Amino acid sequence: MLMAHPAVLSKLVAEYETLAALHAEEGSPEVRQRMEDLAYTLCVSTGTRDVDSALVAARHRLPGARVEDDSVLSG
Repeated sequence: MLMAHPAVLSKLVAEYETLAALHAEEGSPEVRQRMEDLAYTLCVSTGTRDVDSALVAARHRLPGARVEDDSVLSG
């Protein structure tokens, strides 16, 4: 599988999380489309099928990630 560079993954994760924190999915059509595009790109880049799994996989590929740390899967 082709792996995205950690710098690319970091940027994608940061942008997706920022938009999610701002509840951008309730915003303009352009912003909703950007979130969908980011989710799709994260899934393709990590070989996953949903954005939550893609975020976990991307975080585990970033420098300094602790593979045994699954805290992003809380509750």
